[in-house]
Amino acid sequence: MHNERHVSLFKNGHSQVVHIPRDFELEGTEAIIRKEGDKLIIEPVKKKGLKELLPVLPTLNEDFLEIVDPVVEPDNI
Repeated sequence: MHNERHVSLFKNGHSQVVHIPRDFELEGTEAIIRKEGDKLIIEPVKKKGLKELLPVLPTLNEDFLEIVDPVVEPDNI
């Protein structure tokens, strides 16, 4: 795979669109774009797993009711 390619830019309504060649395709359906000087950086949005999500979830400070769940005895086995 090559490090750089010339690509086509065109307008679609009020947006500018860049044609991304197949060998530069990103996974998924979303990306993050940011501008650094005169460069545009496009990165795929990586879905976070539960391990990354748990530390950012708010802590619950609620008391939960105790659930009584007695063992059910089998009938006619």
